[in-house]
Amino acid sequence: MASISAGILMYQLRGRELHVLLVHPGGPFWRRRDLGAWSLPKGERGPGEASEAAARREFEEELGSVPSGPLLPLGSVRQRGGKTVEAFALEGDFDVATHRCASRFELEWPPRSGRRETFPEIDRAAWFSLSEARAKLLPGQRPLLDRLEALCGAG
Repeated sequence: MASISAGILMYQLRGRELHVLLVHPGGPFWRRRDLGAWSLPKGERGPGEASEAAARREFEEELGSVPSGPLLPLGSVRQRGGKTVEAFALEGDFDVATHRCASRFELEWPPRSGRRETFPEIDRAAWFSLSEARAKLLPGQRPLLDRLEALCGAG
């Protein structure tokens, strides 16, 4: 069975232009990837955990900041690997210089070396305009940008 993740697409209006906060995955596989590699901060729901609670928890784990304010549902998308992502929009501000990822994973690196390395789940965060975000975001999550744009009445 494919996993279900929940996440927050933080946004802000700068002048008349909508900007969104995206995160870049850590680890050696993603190190040199940019276009189509970014994501909204998200992660798997725990057993019996509500999607909103999971989205807030993952935001805090990946960015080191507790998100506050009302979450607006953006619905779900299905990514190429089969994972379903339930997303929520949150208007807010986040200083990307304060990004502190508490989530880490372990991987044999380099491959077949027998050595285990630990990497941050997220190596950086950045604000992007909607047009920039459409190029940066994983293809399976791009419909969330259209839903946010419609929700905000932007464009």
